[in-house]
Amino acid sequence: MPTSVSASATAWAPLDPQAVAELLSAASVRWWLSGGAALDRWLGHDIRPRPNIDVSVIAADLAGLVAILPEGLSAWVPADEGDEMIPFTDAPADADLQPVLVRDDAEGAWILQINVEDGAPRAWIYKRDPRLQLPWDRAVLDIDGIPTGAPEVQLVWKALRPRPEDDADKDAVVAELSDEARAWYEKAILSIHPHSNWSIHVRSPFAPGKASWNKKNRT
Repeated sequence: MPTSVSASATAWAPLDPQAVAELLSAASVRWWLSGGAALDRWLGHDIRPRPNIDVSVIAADLAGLVAILPEGLSAWVPADEGDEMIPFTDAPADADLQPVLVRDDAEGAWILQINVEDGAPRAWIYKRDPRLQLPWDRAVLDIDGIPTGAPEVQLVWKALRPRPEDDADKDAVVAELSDEARAWYEKAILSIHPHSNWSIHVRSPFAPGKASWNKKNRT
């Protein structure tokens, strides 16, 4: 196995969600499908082509998840500079292991990205701002046997610096959210990412109280 590889020069051959679930079925730690793949699974159809596939895990459980990878698959983490990746086992103890890329060594291709998030025993915690939390049973949904990040949570992750493709995800998902999920998403955008251009869609510049979570009930 090489001592380093380039993240960008290594091709992707992403697993599908069912294959991810089978790969990680032996894990005794909590993990969940995240990112665009989670949105697609929640909707029941693909919004757009996805170049990769993500799962998430809390930092304390990362080593346990990596440990169950079978022979022929290896985990890689960012080196100090550039897009160089080094083996997970070679990373310094104090390294920021984010993200972890899983490589099919025979194919020389990435098959899975593992994102490291925050959480407590009873709640998922937004890594960028711990004020934002959700009970685990709302943050991670069971969709046909595969743990899947709730769509409103995935949108908050995308809201910081949304790209055009993220706009497509938002447009496909927001209209399908439950009232409770939409209210949580809108409040999170306004309180945690108020400078995101997505906040324009949930408030008026002259009347910030018009977000759905802050409207009075009509009789």
